[in-house]
Amino acid sequence: MVNRRAVVTGASSGIGEATVRALRARGWDVVGVARREDRLSALAAATGASAIACDLTDSAAVDALVEQLAASGPVHALVQVAGGARGTDRIEDAAVEDWQWMFEANVLATQRLVAGLLPLLRKAASADGHADTIFVTSTAAQSAYAGGAGYNAAKAAEAMLVRVLRQELNGEPIRVVEVAPGMVHTEEFTLNRLGGDSVAAEAVYAGVEAPLVADDVADVIAYALESPGHVNLDLITMRPVAQSAQHLLARGPCVCDPSTDDGAITRRARGGWPDRSGLDAGAHSCAGRDLRTR
Repeated sequence: MVNRRAVVTGASSGIGEATVRALRARGWDVVGVARREDRLSALAAATGASAIACDLTDSAAVDALVEQLAASGPVHALVQVAGGARGTDRIEDAAVEDWQWMFEANVLATQRLVAGLLPLLRKAASADGHADTIFVTSTAAQSAYAGGAGYNAAKAAEAMLVRVLRQELNGEPIRVVEVAPGMVHTEEFTLNRLGGDSVAAEAVYAGVEAPLVADDVADVIAYALESPGHVNLDLITMRPVAQSAQHLLARGPCVCDPSTDDGAITRRARGGWPDRSGLDAGAHSCAGRDLRTR
């Protein structure tokens, strides 16, 4: 059996790092890609993965990455996790530089990777039956929310890129999968979005019972990669049970009240009523700002 090799971006933390660990545990050869070489080196030492430091917003760096990958073995899968959000400002107050960075990091970086790696993916698919591309977008690509326009727009653009790619590759044995998480509690995503304000970042998750964590998303990515080669999971939207919809987030324990005839879910008086503020992806109103996760 061929030992399959995956390239995972955003591998220095969060979902990307968890995906490297999950795939290595399942026997995949993995190349972790991220900007921070020190964290990549530590991950490689811990997991046996390979590591290549690369800034995906730099075209020359991506070209060099593709050359290194082509020289070191086949590429059966691309898992594009890298990206991010900056700011929660209203449209009229937003910094254009933040929006430019989000489009560059989420959309143009993805296009560069696809353009560079498709020849390698086609070669692997021809030799070994099929190849895979998986893109981690966000539920922010699906629903708009106040304070999220720049990220909404960037992730919606990335999602459209994925859907068009699936059409353009029709007839080729290359799967195109989109994974769109809602609230995921990771160490850096919300912290970075809020400019390093750790108190505000933790407030996003306050009182939420069991938000998703990076390992949850990594497990879904691994499942999609290891499903039969003829099965394409076009779009996987995943949220914690506490987040029933973009605008509906329960804070406090979710419990069934056995005294009700239908066993309906109820919330205790200690603050467990659903948050119907209209904010998505784990949004939480704090100090007059809308704070949010993926």
